[in-house]
Amino acid sequence: MARLRHIFSRFATRVSEWTGKPLVFILALLSVVIWGITGPIFEYSENWQLVINTGTTIITFLMVFLLQNSQTRDTRAIQAKLNELILTSAAENRFIGIENLDEEDLKHLDRLVAKAAKRDGEGPVHVIEEDETVGEPRIKQGGRRVAGAAPSNLDQ
Repeated sequence: MARLRHIFSRFATRVSEWTGKPLVFILALLSVVIWGITGPIFEYSENWQLVINTGTTIITFLMVFLLQNSQTRDTRAIQAKLNELILTSAAENRFIGIENLDEEDLKHLDRLVAKAAKRDGEGPVHVIEEDETVGEPRIKQGGRRVAGAAPSNLDQ
C-alpha cells in the first residue's frame, strides 16, 4: 500500500507540474477552438455538445484528486519548514500547530496579533494574553513569548 501511495504521489506531482505549463494551456485552448470550429460540420448536434461536456467533466473530475494530492503535500512541506524556522528562532513555539485551529479561532488570533502590532510604537510586540475585562490583548515590548497563543502539537 505504501508503494502504491508513493507511485500515486509521484504521478500526481508530475501531472500537476505538466498541466501547469503554458503549452498545456495552449493545447487545451486549441482543443476548444477546434471543437468550436467543428460545430457547423456536425450541425451543433447533441453528440457534438456531448463530446466537450463529457471530456471536460472527466478531466476536471480526475484533476481534482491529483491537484489536491499535490497541494496537500506542498502544504505539509511548507508547514514543516515554517515549524523548523519557529523552533530554531526567537519566534513563539506555541504558534506551531495553529493550522489545526478552526476558522473562528484563527480569526481571533489574527485580531489579537493585529491589535498588538497597532499598539506597538517601539520594538517587537508580542501578545501575552487577552485581557478579559477589556477584551484587548496585553502586550510585552521586546519579548518573544506569546503565552495566550494556540497550544502546540509539541505540548501534547
